Amino acid sequence: MSPLPTASQSVAGSRGNAPRVGVLALQGDFREHLRVLTSLGADAVSVRRPEEIADIDGLVIPGGESSVMDKLSRAFGLAEPLRAAIADGLPVYGTCAGLIMLADGVLDAIAGQQTLGGLSISVRRNAFGNQLDSFETDLAVPVLGDPPVHAVFIRAPVVESVGDGVTVLAHLDDGRVVAVESQNLLGTAFHPEVTGDVRFHEYFLDKVRASR
Repeated sequence: MSPLPTASQSVAGSRGNAPRVGVLALQGDFREHLRVLTSLGADAVSVRRPEEIADIDGLVIPGGESSVMDKLSRAFGLAEPLRAAIADGLPVYGTCAGLIMLADGVLDAIAGQQTLGGLSISVRRNAFGNQLDSFETDLAVPVLGDPPVHAVFIRAPVVESVGDGVTVLAHLDDGRVVAVESQNLLGTAFHPEVTGDVRFHEYFLDKVRASR
């Protein structure tokens, strides 16, 4: 007769092979990411408290307002634990405002604005103008193959400079960089969670599984 599983084994068994991926749920379109991740078989959970970071295999930082997200992450005591987790190799995917949060530098930050950092890039907030200047376009993303990714840009940032160890995944026709990765980190200036194309989320989940 096989021995009964321990409590820790029971928890692991209940999750099976599904990675537990948190979505920073302080502000922005976190619900859309939760839905996409769940549809792909991940154990997707909202993250609002520092103690929840230790129980996730990866994290998505959604679009929203980067300056508000920064203030709330500090107010909720999340900023320093997240910086430590990123430095320790936690896979993190940032979209739009999330990309700004992962950038080491923000060229047009508001007074006192901070980021979590980790990506050796500089970004410009609202690089394409205001909400009325939002747009859609198709992007070639070689790591994802064909067809092109239909990308939605909403008050989006752009990557102005890229440092050592950062790989450009996609750029606009004019050369401006809009998707990057570096080891455990992935960032896009656009919103794949709203288009029905889940390939970026799948690509991120592959990072999470490899990290586990």
